[in-house]
Amino acid sequence: MKLTKLFVSAFLVFGALGANAVDKAKMNQFVDNLMSQMTLQEKIGQLNLPVTGEIITGTAKSSDIAGKIKAGQVGGLFNLKGVDKIKEVQRIAVEQSRLHIPLIFGMDVIHGYETVFPIPFALSMSWDMDAIRNSARIAAVEATADGIAWTFSPMVDICREPRWGRMSEGSGEDPYLGSCIAQAMVQGYQGTDLAAANTMMACVKHFALYGAPEAGRDYNTVDMSHVRMFNEYFPPYKAAADAGAGSFMTSFNVVDYIPATGNRWLMTEVLRDMWGFDGFVVTDYTAISEMINHGMGDLQQVSALALNAGTDMDMVADGFVGTLEKSLAEGKVTMEAIDTACRRILEAKYKLGLFDDPYRYLDERRAKKELYTAENRAQARRLATETFVLLENSEGVLPLKKQGTIALVGPLANTRANMPGTWSVAATADRYSTLLEAMQRAVGKDATVLYAKGCNVCYDEELEKNSTLFGREMRDPRTPEQLRAEALRIAAHADVIVAAMGEPSEMSGESSSRSNIAILDAQRDLLEALKATGKPVVLLNFSGRTTDMTWEKQNFSTILNVWFGGSEAADAICDVVFGDVAPSGHLSASMPKNVGQVPIYYNHLNTGRPCPKWFTKFTSNYLDVDNEPLYPFGYGLSYTTFSYGQPTLSATSMTRDGSLRACVTVTNTGSREGAEVVQLYIRDLVGSVARPVKELKDFSRITLKPGESKVVEFVITPEKLKFYNSQLKFDCEPGEFDVMIGPNSRDVQTLRFTLR
Repeated sequence: MKLTKLFVSAFLVFGALGANAVDKAKMNQFVDNLMSQMTLQEKIGQLNLPVTGEIITGTAKSSDIAGKIKAGQVGGLFNLKGVDKIKEVQRIAVEQSRLHIPLIFGMDVIHGYETVFPIPFALSMSWDMDAIRNSARIAAVEATADGIAWTFSPMVDICREPRWGRMSEGSGEDPYLGSCIAQAMVQGYQGTDLAAANTMMACVKHFALYGAPEAGRDYNTVDMSHVRMFNEYFPPYKAAADAGAGSFMTSFNVVDYIPATGNRWLMTEVLRDMWGFDGFVVTDYTAISEMINHGMGDLQQVSALALNAGTDMDMVADGFVGTLEKSLAEGKVTMEAIDTACRRILEAKYKLGLFDDPYRYLDERRAKKELYTAENRAQARRLATETFVLLENSEGVLPLKKQGTIALVGPLANTRANMPGTWSVAATADRYSTLLEAMQRAVGKDATVLYAKGCNVCYDEELEKNSTLFGREMRDPRTPEQLRAEALRIAAHADVIVAAMGEPSEMSGESSSRSNIAILDAQRDLLEALKATGKPVVLLNFSGRTTDMTWEKQNFSTILNVWFGGSEAADAICDVVFGDVAPSGHLSASMPKNVGQVPIYYNHLNTGRPCPKWFTKFTSNYLDVDNEPLYPFGYGLSYTTFSYGQPTLSATSMTRDGSLRACVTVTNTGSREGAEVVQLYIRDLVGSVARPVKELKDFSRITLKPGESKVVEFVITPEKLKFYNSQLKFDCEPGEFDVMIGPNSRDVQTLRFTLR
């Protein structure tokens, strides 16, 4: 295509500059020149993000997309897949609209593209920042090879509420670990040059506090103090902003009783003024129009509220494109506010290099050779093995030997579409293996694998229907008795039973909240029958959240939580089950003994009446269960064992401009190589506000051969001791601090030092 003057001008000012080295003066000059040629309608059009309709993730869609693009009424599109389709639409924008402004194309590339990595919650179990960063890098390479320049990821919402289905999309309960992962994901997506053809713009979501809904019900009310926001929920958002994330997405919930999308304190005072974020803010799906249901006014009112708050782009609601011109005429918004939002969208396109070359992400040759490659699949398979958490193995049943007869039973044992997990919209599931196929491949001729489904997900057909959407249905028409009888027949001929149980992939994710997080009825009945055979049972638990596994712990000695491991999940599970790789995942969220303990998290405040281990009258506890989780934050076993020496501190006091070192020797005391996550926690014993009983402040993932020891060193600086006080001042306070080191948040050794 012949370049327009606009693109020639862009090329001259853009040159070879990347996103992290953009000449702001030249960018401003280019955007100023472009905006001087734009009509009001074209400026508002840049703020409009409709969905194409090909992949629907919400409950509405816009129509007549092509006509709107020609009229300059669209700034971008999302969830259109494939170079040919995207190029066709981009051509309309750059050849048939008046100013030839390119569109930005986004997609929910949440945990991989066609090579799907474990769900984000599972990724956090690895505590492996290099591998997580690499997973985002591979996702960016694949997505950009298929025309996508913008991803609605990472989701960095802190979640201590496993009833909430979107726990699956985040990184658990801890702000420090969550911040490390947020930073790694942004770095992986955006790389060092955002204008490169194989990097993409990150969109941090959901700003803010979405992971703390009342009753665990999606989209529900969130209410908390500012001190809690800044200390416990905001850190991952800020870490992502500090890492240079190009965009943020608003959340559906209220913040201080004002919906986030229309909350000026949140979008402008915190995100931009306090944190210095200079990218653009897009709403979540129809979030502007949903403010009507929050009681904030009609579509015109809520659209003006969103723009004035600092929200720049309207996803699907058609609020901006439909009402802002009228609001401007009536003085309800200013031209400055419209110009500011428009400028932010144009700057994002400039940073992505779209004005330089609107087709830079549309190279058919890349799409043919860079998607779902053998190398990418190998990386995904390796990382998946790091996410599995071995909860129980007291009888040493795992790893299994590749011999004899294995009975593979359960509703998750022979499903292909459920392996990638929720939010895998670009997945090509027909190319992925079922667990049955992978297990047969793994044992070859050395063992026999017998299979029976054994039961449906649950007895309630409607519940299963609602939990297996988007082509992931798996209901078997046979009766429960017929299914169970088949499983017991093959179990009778087996040496060991592998039970693939848990949630189907869409039982977690958006709009997939559960009031009961215990094992589903049909599966429990099947497990009871399998236990009664007397054969050893290996329980593989699939889930997108922490679940209540008290009954399973009481009844089975071998439990491996495999979450949802992505496109290579089945082979990765076999790698661990048969001992080719030792499990090394550690929990990123506490697992409750029952749903009544929720929310339960390790870094809680103490009460004025703290409870001892067992019930004591007039202390903070329950009558029917203790306060401890079933499995603590940071917990995870391996096929080997590790011992911790006595930790040491380089000094017992530290000044505000100093530092000290905490060291511990960790030894592999088992018979095989394994990886351990060594964790450092700190407690501020006396503060101007109440402080948590402990907080994760550092960690180190190490690999040791049998008999090998390693000294793990952590540097403690005053920065690690800072917190937000009641005036929201971020600082540390002099006094005594406990340092705790161990393999999880419960089993720690403690030292003490003083900050002077």
